[in-house]
Amino acid sequence: MPVNLPQNLPAIELLKRENIFVMDDLRASEQDIRPLKILVLNLMPIKITTETDLIRLLSNTPLQIELTLMHIKEHNSKNTPIEHLDEFYVDFDEVKSQKFDGMMITGAPVEQLEFEEVTYWAHIKEIFDWAKTNVTSTLYICWAAQAGLYHFYGVPKFPLGKKMFGVFNHTKSDATNQIFRGFDDEFFAPHSRHTEIRREDIEKVSELTLLSESDEAGVYIVMARNGREFFITGHSEYSPLTLDSEYKRDVTKGLSIEIPRNYYRNDNPDSAPLVRWRGHANLLFANWLNYFVYQETPFDINEIK
Repeated sequence: MPVNLPQNLPAIELLKRENIFVMDDLRASEQDIRPLKILVLNLMPIKITTETDLIRLLSNTPLQIELTLMHIKEHNSKNTPIEHLDEFYVDFDEVKSQKFDGMMITGAPVEQLEFEEVTYWAHIKEIFDWAKTNVTSTLYICWAAQAGLYHFYGVPKFPLGKKMFGVFNHTKSDATNQIFRGFDDEFFAPHSRHTEIRREDIEKVSELTLLSESDEAGVYIVMARNGREFFITGHSEYSPLTLDSEYKRDVTKGLSIEIPRNYYRNDNPDSAPLVRWRGHANLLFANWLNYFVYQETPFDINEIK
C-alpha cells in the first residue's frame, strides 16, 4: 500500500519517476482503511530532498501510511522555500494533542555544537519527551540519535579527527531482533558525520541495547524500551547520489573533505557510486513499520501510553 501524501507535495512526482507508488490524500480518503499515522520531524536544511528519501522507503511496504511533516517553527530554514513549509508542514503546537503510530526525527547540521548550544535545544527536548508517551515507536536518525541518547540516557558524543564519510560494512549484535528480519550477516549503510558515540558508553546504560556496529564507523543502531526507541547513527535513507552531492558541495566551497570511502567505483569521483545499501535500507524501514509500529500500536491510537 502507498504513503498517503498531501496533494502537490514535490516528492510525489519525483518518486513517480522512479516507479514508486504514492497517492495523494484525496485518493486515499476513498479507501476504508485506518492508515498508520507517521510523524516526521525534519531538521535537515534541504527538506524536500529528505522528504523524498524517507518517503521512498516508507512506500516500499504493504502498509498504508498517513504522513505528517513537522518543522521547528522557531528555526528559520534558509534552504527550503517558506511557501513549501507553509503548505506542507505543521509545527509542534499543531500536533502535540495528537497520538502517532510512529515518528522519525532526522539529522541536523549542528552536530559540532554542544547540544545546549543549539538554539532550539529546549524545544527539541520537549518534543523528545512528548514522543515517549504519544508515539508507539520513534526512529532517531544521525544527530537526532546522538541528541536522544544524550537527553534520555546521558550518553555523550565526541568529535572525530576527520569526518566519518562513506559507506561502511556493519554486523548485527543480536541477529534475532526483528529489526533485522531478512538481513544478511553483514550489510552496508552510509555515514556522514563529524562526531561519534562510543560502545563503552552505551554498555554503561542498562536500558540500552547495542544492535549493530561497524569496525570502521562504530556504533550504528541502538534500541531502548523494547523497540519504542531506535537510535541510528547513519543514513540508510540516503539516495544513491546524496554522498556525491555532499562531497562536490564541500569541494566547491573549498572545504577540506576526503572522498567518501567505499562509495565511488575505484574511488574515482568521476565514476558512478557503487550502491549496495538500498536493499537493507528497505528492510530496515519495513521491519520497523511492521514489527515495532503496526504490530505494537493499539487499535485505538488514543490508547498509546
